[in-house]
Amino acid sequence: MVVQVNDGDEPGRRPGPRADGTVSPTPSPETYPSESPQEETTALSSPSASSRELPAGYESFVDPQGFRIAMPVGWTREAVPSEYGIDVVNYRSPTGERRLQVFEVAEATAQESFELLLSPQTPKAPGFEQLAMYDLTGVDVTGASLEYLVDAIRGEPDVGAWHVVDARFEASDGDRYAIIAYGRDDDGRDDEFELASTGVEWFCPPEWTCDAQ
Repeated sequence: MVVQVNDGDEPGRRPGPRADGTVSPTPSPETYPSESPQEETTALSSPSASSRELPAGYESFVDPQGFRIAMPVGWTREAVPSEYGIDVVNYRSPTGERRLQVFEVAEATAQESFELLLSPQTPKAPGFEQLAMYDLTGVDVTGASLEYLVDAIRGEPDVGAWHVVDARFEASDGDRYAIIAYGRDDDGRDDEFELASTGVEWFCPPEWTCDAQ
């Protein structure tokens, strides 16, 4: 069952007050690369052509904001109004140690949005470390994915380092969205990639008809 509560944040959005009293976006410190490295290999991958079934333990969900998303069974929902577009929606695991976030991106492209996120003017969470940036060629959308670590995220459990996979892309309605997977880093990184890639693959924008997966 999905439960709605008020809270949320918008990593990489234009600076403004957030519900937790900090300034958006979420990421963190003074260390950021002067140029964002590009990898030829995509971090996210589509299900095989012969099977587009959801991974075991996932369910398809039509959010009150009108979009369709896929998330693990038993997660809860919470949302806050956004500075732009649809509400910022967060889905959380029962322990709070994993999160899937969805919001609409104001910038014209994923690259422009990430340039804002990685700029010196954008505050970042403690211990921010960029790991890689990938093109989203494996999930049939135009966009990019940023992989990074942070030591802590305000309002989230103290789990040690957080591993984040931040995918930003143009959906079938022509608008740009972000689907961001968060999880503890000490249990491996594959689960965040699966969470983000499944979310992107199954995303259908508000007021849009998509093929059944």
